[in-house]
Amino acid sequence: MAQNHICELCNRNVSSITKHHLIPLEKGGEKFKTLSLCSTCHRQIHALFTNRELATHYRSLESLKKDIKIVKFLKFIQNIPGDSYLDIKKSRHVRKSC
Repeated sequence: MAQNHICELCNRNVSSITKHHLIPLEKGGEKFKTLSLCSTCHRQIHALFTNRELATHYRSLESLKKDIKIVKFLKFIQNIPGDSYLDIKKSRHVRKSC
């Protein structure tokens, strides 16, 4: 039987969870807090923000939830089942920084 988890960002019920480092590993985040996120939310965060932005501006669940792009995303996915696969594309802003 599949174990159920709740994503800390979208609060949807999902069968598996990922760990999101609030301070990205490449910025020294291995010893800092992580969030338990569904893969869709995790991919969306990294599609919207660079690791530098995450380390500087989005160091908490509250700061992520206040960002207008995340607010719009959460409103979009609120009625989509947690284990549905959504194709997430990196924003132009993030693609340029790679």
